[in-house]
Amino acid sequence: MLDLCTGSGCIGIASALYLPTCEVVLADISQDALAVARQNITRHDVGDRVRAVESDVFSGLEGRRFDLIVSNPPYVDTRDLAMMPAEFRHEPSLALGAGSDGLDIVRRILREAREHLTDDGWLIVEVGNSDRHVETAFADVPFLWLEFERGGQGVFALSAAELDAHAASFV
Repeated sequence: MLDLCTGSGCIGIASALYLPTCEVVLADISQDALAVARQNITRHDVGDRVRAVESDVFSGLEGRRFDLIVSNPPYVDTRDLAMMPAEFRHEPSLALGAGSDGLDIVRRILREAREHLTDDGWLIVEVGNSDRHVETAFADVPFLWLEFERGGQGVFALSAAELDAHAASFV
């Protein structure tokens, strides 16, 4: 499993704790985020199955394939970023902002994910309130929008086969 744009590593580490045979790679462009992720790997004693690597989206993962890629990438559009409450201003803008429609990183993930998935693999990405931009930008793509028993929105899943079938939409 790959946790792309991992930040603190919470998604990948929680997955490793829940799935005791799962090997997880935590990837992020930020050295500061990776330092926190490494602390969390140690804190949760999963260092035998979880490792953190520096990667600008998939650039540091050449030749690697995964059964599952999960990502909570930056997805806040320019307008929403400017209107965020003061407490969010402590977060690095690199971790939140993703262009005028919030999809700069999501587009890269959609374009490059298939190369890093096994044939029966899945991609799961959180886009939050940018879900409306995803639907508009990729209207022909059959995103599976996940529902959560405790609420939440803006998380889609696509299979490797669906990424193949709609590759032209992501260029």
